Amino acid sequence: MSTTSVSLSLTTLLLFLLLSLRTQAQTSSAPAPSPSGPVNLTGILDKNGQFTTFIRLLTSTQVANQVENQLNSSTEGMTVLAPTDNAFNNLKAGALNDLSIQQQVQLVLYHILPKFYTLSNLLLVSNPVRTQATGQDGGVFGLNFTGQGNQVNVSSGVVETQINNALRQNFPLAVYQVDKVMLPEELFGVKAPTAAPAPPAKTSSGGSTNSTVVASQPAASDDNSGGQSKNVALGFVLGLGLACMGVLLA
Repeated sequence: MSTTSVSLSLTTLLLFLLLSLRTQAQTSSAPAPSPSGPVNLTGILDKNGQFTTFIRLLTSTQVANQVENQLNSSTEGMTVLAPTDNAFNNLKAGALNDLSIQQQVQLVLYHILPKFYTLSNLLLVSNPVRTQATGQDGGVFGLNFTGQGNQVNVSSGVVETQINNALRQNFPLAVYQVDKVMLPEELFGVKAPTAAPAPPAKTSSGGSTNSTVVASQPAASDDNSGGQSKNVALGFVLGLGLACMGVLLA
């Protein structure tokens, strides 16, 4: 084999090795592909098997569709606090049935934050944190987050509980389990006492005078009766005296 052929073979082999190394480097530095398809909130909850009541409320109020539509177009993401079935079972009997359809929507939206938060992010927020229900009917519908380390507590002002489990914590959706239903003060807070009825208007001076006059009328009648009795007695005595004088003259 000639020297020229050997040089050509070595050059070809070197180019092949360089191309191979470059391809491997590009493959290793490329980001992992993101999951395809839209995020399915009810599917995430259903997979964990203890959120039947919350799924039913999400579906009946059509909030599930709203969340999924916003997730596909939002750059902020969302955070959902999902109460377990036991959390709903521990509510006062009839608590959900006593709510109107609009109030049920507000209750579900109250468990959704219009931004993606990791657990560590929730310890740095400024309370109260807005929810999807904030601003409806003029209410605040805010949540307060406290805690330290890996423990995060959430309070509505009516109830407080700990966030125990992260069902999902990947942008654009974070889903956390809570063991109590977050009851907003706007719907479940202590109602202000009903104002006492206004006292009856005082009787005017004219009315008092009329009452006095009416009360004194019987007394005036009694005086008149006594005067008439005296007049009758006086007439009787005079008549008797005249009769006696007539007899004497006769």
